[in-house]
Amino acid sequence: MSASWWAQAARTGRPPVPWGLMARGAAGMGTPLALGLLTGRLDLGVYAGLGAMHATMNDRDEPAGLRVPRIAGAVGASALGMLTGAALQHFGAPTLLAGLVLTLLGFASGALSATGPRGSGAGMLLLVSATLGAGMPLSTPWWAAAPTMLTGAAFVVLLGTLRPSRRPAADPRRRALAAALTALGTTLADLGTPRGADSRQTLTARLNQLQDLLPPHRTGRQESERVRQLRTLYEAALAATETASGLLWAWRPVPAEVAALPRQLAAAVLGAAPPPGYPDWRPDTPALRALDAALRDLTDAVAGRPVVLGTAPAPPPDPWRLRARLLSPASVRYGLRVALCIAVASLLTAGVPLSRGYWVPMTVAFVLKPDLGSVFQRAVSRSVGTVLGVAVTAGLLSLTTSEWALAAIAALCVALLPYSLGVHYGLNAAVMTPMALILVQFGGESGTEELWPRVLDTALASAIVLVFGYLLWPERPQHRIEPRLATAATAVRAYLASVVTEGPPVAEVWLRRTAYRALADARQEVRHGLTEPPPNGRLAAQWLPATAALERLAGAVAAYGAQIRYGDRSPDPAEAARVLDALDRLTAAARSHRPPSGLTERPSAPHDPTLSALARAANELDALLA
Repeated sequence: MSASWWAQAARTGRPPVPWGLMARGAAGMGTPLALGLLTGRLDLGVYAGLGAMHATMNDRDEPAGLRVPRIAGAVGASALGMLTGAALQHFGAPTLLAGLVLTLLGFASGALSATGPRGSGAGMLLLVSATLGAGMPLSTPWWAAAPTMLTGAAFVVLLGTLRPSRRPAADPRRRALAAALTALGTTLADLGTPRGADSRQTLTARLNQLQDLLPPHRTGRQESERVRQLRTLYEAALAATETASGLLWAWRPVPAEVAALPRQLAAAVLGAAPPPGYPDWRPDTPALRALDAALRDLTDAVAGRPVVLGTAPAPPPDPWRLRARLLSPASVRYGLRVALCIAVASLLTAGVPLSRGYWVPMTVAFVLKPDLGSVFQRAVSRSVGTVLGVAVTAGLLSLTTSEWALAAIAALCVALLPYSLGVHYGLNAAVMTPMALILVQFGGESGTEELWPRVLDTALASAIVLVFGYLLWPERPQHRIEPRLATAATAVRAYLASVVTEGPPVAEVWLRRTAYRALADARQEVRHGLTEPPPNGRLAAQWLPATAALERLAGAVAAYGAQIRYGDRSPDPAEAARVLDALDRLTAAARSHRPPSGLTERPSAPHDPTLSALARAANELDALLA
């Protein structure tokens, strides 16, 4: 490993500041609390603020057609959980029955969370709100909390519709496209340098974000001119990205004026500058000629000129995808993992006198959200962040207990949530803790004597997760990393097969997009594993060379495709068979939990364009699997 596991776990990110999301979060929390103070119904203001906070946690900079369903699904699950928990408290459910209901909700939450980012947000809030509803003071009437939360969330959604939508720069899809083009320019500028691999990973992340913002193409459906134009620009950007990946693998730089072109195109996409002219350069290798053709098409697409890309449309999504994931072994396994930890937390809170027992299962739900990194890292970071948050809250309460001042602080904390999560999970916990404690303060608990018990509750919840959801749970990094690597190797195999197959044209661009997205998922899981102590962190490090080799192989396949299309090279069945066999062996190694131990050398000089790109990639795979 390049750094110890604790250094990996403490590493922070540098996300862009989401000013729009932060402003909506502050207004969404501050307005209901202010109305509650003015009308004397602070209890309803607290629940409306909770709904606004949950909406802010799931808000994204995306079109209304994607944003509204995302928020509605998450807050709808939150309201259902709140109604369930409030009913348990209102009707005086026995402790055993309440624990059983929360355990069943824990299973549903975990299974839903494992379906993807949207399911993760809805599943976590279903369980969090159920624990809050079962423990927080009830509103009057008892069922009013759930609809009040929906009202607060609707206010946040409404705030997001007030932004201008006519200017190109106001369209989140165009901003995402411009970010992808800017990342493409950075990748082209870094060709032939050690920074190239990191630039390509950033470019892949930007393309993933853009892909998620575009509606899926469905045969027979009429699309608006704006969507058709965006889709054309996206497909043109994908083709340019493919050729850039081939040049990255070949360690071959491009002229500075060519590397600057994508940034100029990004400014044109946002309406900040006219479409640029095409630079005068003379490519002299197949990979450079492929880049030249792709950039010309991209320039024409940005300028609004007709362009024929020759790519097949993206395949439509599988309508049964969510059901398949809900019934998959991974979803069931994660549901059982959450249910076990919730059951232990319920038994603990029933047998140990805690002032606010609902804090323990609520913290379990936050820590076990599956798309926020390693469970170990989240449990430790949650405890550290809570200690910092409680210390900050104690300091604030020693300065003022004014309800208006506390409402302003709670609004500020919610505003910081979108940014803090991108920096580090521990910082996110430190920001969320003061907000939660202030809402508890509004619920009738006063004084700093109620603050430090929350540290004990958080430590108990984190200990439950570490013991029952991590140390004793029969899941190790191979259950997370190795399936992702097998999926990535299979995707790269399909991409290679499409390049070397002679016959009807196929959607090579989409196969490559699928391959790089799978590779990004695999690398993310490896990075999560590196934040855990040995032996898990050591095992994750053993798979890191295989991930890097697969990423370079994808670039080699792109370079090989350019050699076939622009270099008068015919596909060599023997070379392809050799790489396909190596990919099969790598997939088998992943499925049998055998990290390859061979040593490979990264390219450090330009590749000879007269030689086969695939042969050099085959040599690297053979060395890795030796």
